[in-house]
Amino acid sequence: MRVIKVGLCGYGYWGQNLLRTFSGDPRFKVVAVSDLLENARERLRDAGTALRLYPEATELVDDPQVEAVAVATPAATHFRLARRAILAGKHVLVEKPMCASAAEAQELVALAERSSATLMVDHTYLFHGAVRKLRELYRSGALGAVSYYDSLRVNLGLFQPDLNVLWDLGPHDFSIMDYLFDEDPLHVEATGYCHVNAHLPDIAYVTVHFASNVIAHFNLSWMSPVKVRRIAIGGSKRMAVWDDLNREEKLKIYNSGISFHQEEERSHIMPSYRIGDIYSPRVWDREPLAEVVAHFGNVIAGREPSIMDGRKGLRIVDLLERAQTSLDASLRTTSALRQAAE
Repeated sequence: MRVIKVGLCGYGYWGQNLLRTFSGDPRFKVVAVSDLLENARERLRDAGTALRLYPEATELVDDPQVEAVAVATPAATHFRLARRAILAGKHVLVEKPMCASAAEAQELVALAERSSATLMVDHTYLFHGAVRKLRELYRSGALGAVSYYDSLRVNLGLFQPDLNVLWDLGPHDFSIMDYLFDEDPLHVEATGYCHVNAHLPDIAYVTVHFASNVIAHFNLSWMSPVKVRRIAIGGSKRMAVWDDLNREEKLKIYNSGISFHQEEERSHIMPSYRIGDIYSPRVWDREPLAEVVAHFGNVIAGREPSIMDGRKGLRIVDLLERAQTSLDASLRTTSALRQAAE
């Protein structure tokens, strides 16, 4: 097995996880790390690593020994660094969101498809055992006709200096939703509010409408006193609730549903409720990030197609842009109404 030499751009919170995970995968050898902060590079020196350390990410990308680049820098830099790496013929794994705009994402996809470089986006939740199980339940018809996807993704902070809450937390739900349903939404709408930074919403509510009559709703917030990561999916046969912070029973399946008589058989709407058993299936418990890195290596080697390639990343950025357009309009309306009331 040929070992791929990796360079890591960014040694912050997620960059540290990437370094640990790449270092533990036999498909890769981390040879270089870049970070603007001297104390971040100092920590690596103190650890006695033999890594080449760069203050500038562009220096790492230009390193001739680096064959693949993992980009874990602020979102505004993703396009510039990924583009530079692809043009140099290097494989790229970029953090979410892939880019700051759909136009940038489209350019990266086109560049990657014209080259031999692999472009992948780290939508880590696609490798979570609960998401895989939900996809299996949905695709097999075990849930029946799905009517809603409801997500509560809230916590207290961390307030990002360059991203609003939609672009920080929203990619998780958009990527999970897209992976489960694989359906283009008819309409995306969003509202929100800026409490801390006048230009960066810290609470957002997103609603997504599908032709299949599925409606998805995301509650995204940095203002909650508690951290919650919970998704509920309602079907005509079964309903599923995934609580990612529940260590014992992350996923619960409710054998419950609502049915209606045929229109010609009723004089008024009278639903029938079915309340059945609840069970918690065993889900794959391997670390999702380790599976992301393994998938990256297998895609580079041509062993499997990517489930989170550049085109998938583009779809998510496009959805984020559509939500942002609606959110901006809502914020302008709220601001005008507030001024009129003063």
